[in-house]
Amino acid sequence: MTRLLRNLLLAASLTAGATAGHAAEFINVLTGGTSGVYYPLGVSLSQIYGKALPGAKTSVQATKASAENLNLLQAGRGEIAFTLGDSLNEAWKGNEEAGFKAPLKKLRAVAAIYPNYIQIVAAADSGIKTLADLKGKRVSVGAPKSGTELNARDIFRGAGMSYKDFGKVEYLPFGESVELMKNRQIDATLISAGLGVAAVRDLATAVKIVIVPIPPEVVAKIGEAAYQSGTIPAKTYENQNEAVASVAVQNFLVTHEGVAADTVYTMTKSMFDNLDQMVAAHAAAKAISKESAAKGSPVPLHPGAEKYYREAGLLK
Repeated sequence: MTRLLRNLLLAASLTAGATAGHAAEFINVLTGGTSGVYYPLGVSLSQIYGKALPGAKTSVQATKASAENLNLLQAGRGEIAFTLGDSLNEAWKGNEEAGFKAPLKKLRAVAAIYPNYIQIVAAADSGIKTLADLKGKRVSVGAPKSGTELNARDIFRGAGMSYKDFGKVEYLPFGESVELMKNRQIDATLISAGLGVAAVRDLATAVKIVIVPIPPEVVAKIGEAAYQSGTIPAKTYENQNEAVASVAVQNFLVTHEGVAADTVYTMTKSMFDNLDQMVAAHAAAKAISKESAAKGSPVPLHPGAEKYYREAGLLK
């Protein structure tokens, strides 16, 4: 009995040691609404990570995007997240009006990825052709304190407008905004996303739309480095026959300081080794380049990501 008990205890200790040595690592990818660009790219990333880190358990979480993602990372409730650059800057500073009650100093950058384009979409029969035409109209500006909604505030401020100029303001994510436009319950919506975003493509097949230009002089008046003038190419959406002036804002992948350096190194490397898989998930990923990925972040690089860029000769 004594020998049997000793053998059982030995077996138990070996099992416990093996379990501890191969503890499951969880990688929760924080994205955005399912009708945006973050979500399909997040699904692709989770698949890439699952192969690169065979001992890890990966998951994808649909969220309200930038602000929520950054707060979740700070709280340790996610390992990597998509965010807009302006939201990341506000999080680092701790701008309560932007949804951050205190500076989120645990955040660390992984990569600058593709630019979002601020796309103001109006029903063709609404008579809206310019930013000034939005006055008195029913407009959706994105989920409350989301990256899109923060963009909306800045764009309209640059145009000398505020939400008070609209007949009605809705605070809704992409999918719900599109449904209201289809049902003629709102006249326009502002969507901050990669070009060819599913929500706008879906809307353009259901009703005739107009992409409202955001002129360079409006961008200049915003006075924020995160905003750059850009162009939505002709034929990006159905019946959009001409290029439209817009605003580009850089997107970032972000983690937090508590994620192991080896893990972040592998996550960074595996993404760049499998960019074709990202592009297959959404064409916006065509703009992801490792040559520019280590640039422009308002928060420090995670040591694991920094190691990858140094090995790739992209950092001195």
